[in-house]
Amino acid sequence: MRQRLFKQVDVFTAQPYLGNPLAVVLDGSDLSTETMQGFARWTNLSETTFLLPPSPEAAAQGADYRVRIFTPGDELPFAGHPTLGSCHAWLQAGGTPQAPDVIVQECAKGLVKLRRDGTRLAFAAPSLQRSAPDAALLAQVAAALGLQSQQILGAQWLNNGPTWLGLLLDSMDTVLALQPDAAALKGLVPGVGVAGMDIASAAPDLIVRSNREARAFGARDAATASGDDDTPSVEVRFFAPDIGVLEDPVTGSFNASLAQWLIADGITPPRYVAAQGTCIGRAGRVFIEQDAAGQVWVGGDSVTCIEGKVLL
Repeated sequence: MRQRLFKQVDVFTAQPYLGNPLAVVLDGSDLSTETMQGFARWTNLSETTFLLPPSPEAAAQGADYRVRIFTPGDELPFAGHPTLGSCHAWLQAGGTPQAPDVIVQECAKGLVKLRRDGTRLAFAAPSLQRSAPDAALLAQVAAALGLQSQQILGAQWLNNGPTWLGLLLDSMDTVLALQPDAAALKGLVPGVGVAGMDIASAAPDLIVRSNREARAFGARDAATASGDDDTPSVEVRFFAPDIGVLEDPVTGSFNASLAQWLIADGITPPRYVAAQGTCIGRAGRVFIEQDAAGQVWVGGDSVTCIEGKVLL
C-alpha cells in the first residue's frame, strides 16, 4: 500500500453538495481489480474511479488517460458522471490533452470524447442500442414503481455500455411522486430510469404515432417550453438497487441514452436541460445538446469538494 492522490468531486452541479459525488483515485497503477472494487465498496458512493495511463493502442488513437469505473457492487464499462468528474479531476491535477479542444477518455466501452465550454465539460454520448422491453417485465417494473399502465407513455431498453430500462412518464409530477418498492424492484432490471416532461399533453400522440407531423409538432412544442435558458424541461429519476444504488442523484449514462432516444423520436428538441436528484435533496442539472452532425453531447458542471491522499 502507498499514498495516492485523491479527489472527491461533485458532478452535474456548480454548487458543492447538490450534485452526484464521485471518488477519484488519480493514480490507479498497480492496483488489482479486487482492491479497486473493495475501495469502491468502502466509499459507498454510486461510483468510484481510478485513473491510469491509456493503453498503447488507445494512446495512438488520441486517448489522454484511461479510467476504470466501479459502483459499490460491480465495474461499469461506461458511466456519465464518472466521465465528467474524472476528466475534471484529471485536468485540475495538471493533465494536458493531446488536442487543445478535446479530451479523449479510454474506458471499457471504448474511446469517449469530451469538450470544454468555458468551465463546463460535456461528453459525446456513446453509440446506443435500444429495443422494446417484454410486456410482462414492464408490468412488473411498473408495479414495483407504483405506476399505472396509462402513466407510461414509452419504454425502451437503452444500452450505451451499461444497459438500463428507460420509461417516459406522463408528467414531471408523476416522476416526482414515485415511491418505488426497492425490494420488489431488485432482481428485475439492472437499473431503471424514469423521465417526465413539462409538456405531457403533447407526448401521448408522439408515442402512439410515429408520423413526421407528430414528431415536428412535439419538437416545436418542447422547444417553446424549454427555450434557450437553463430552466429544466425534463425531470429524471434513476433506481438501481441491484448495484447498490437505491436512487442515484444524477445519472449521466442514462441521461445520455434517454436524450438519444427522445431526440431521435422527436419527443424533445435537440437542446434541453434535465433536472435530477430533486427528491433526495439534490439539484443536478444535465445540459443536452445535439450538434449539426447528429452527435448528442451531455454536459454538466463539476466542483472539487475534497482533495488529499488515500492509502491504497
